[in-house]
Amino acid sequence: MLLLLNKPFQVLSQFTHDGDKDTLASYVDIADVYPAGRLDYDSEGLLLLTDHGPLQHLIASPKFKMPKTYWVQVEGDITAEAIDQLSKGVELKDGLTKPAKCQRIEAPNIWRRTPPIRERANIPTSWIELQITEGKNRQVRRMTAHVGFPTLRLIRAAIGPYSVENIPVGTYETVEPTETLAAQVKEFEREKARKPASSHRRRPHSGQRPLPNGQRNTRRSDRSQPTSRTRGKR
Repeated sequence: MLLLLNKPFQVLSQFTHDGDKDTLASYVDIADVYPAGRLDYDSEGLLLLTDHGPLQHLIASPKFKMPKTYWVQVEGDITAEAIDQLSKGVELKDGLTKPAKCQRIEAPNIWRRTPPIRERANIPTSWIELQITEGKNRQVRRMTAHVGFPTLRLIRAAIGPYSVENIPVGTYETVEPTETLAAQVKEFEREKARKPASSHRRRPHSGQRPLPNGQRNTRRSDRSQPTSRTRGKR
């Protein structure tokens, strides 16, 4: 099962509560589905959720390079030079971004944001469509800021073949994976099944010495601690 959610502005991409911030529990009423990837709290648009682990992995993993398309409202009248820079890649603190597809577009016919963006007198805004195949932290915002046009509003319009168009904000649709994606999932499951069992044994962390006489180290990292999920309600 695959859910296409149009995530509103200022909603966390998780079901567990964090203070008084809104979560997916307010918008998804199907149990045991989890986000395949993330979308920032202050970003809007398409978020995929599924109850199938391998499918979740394939969508979220950069290895499979499902392109992500964004509609971005930036401050200022963006130039052809800036669009060319975004297309070729820009140097961020964590490295050079991969080549992207970028073009200027008219303001898309979309929902109103609550609250609206800040507006400054005598400073225009413009829209671009940016398609990337990687997922650095807050990458799109950092890319547009790097070329001198800060992001005011960020909407993820599509992930691979799946689009947010015709999905009202705060609602979702249930779809079946495409034939291509379903085939990738089956191949991933076959490869996982072919791996020898020994490859799944837990090994000591770097610098951690094994205990004598076959004793086991019972210390657990924070990452291994179980987390709870909350079923959403409309």
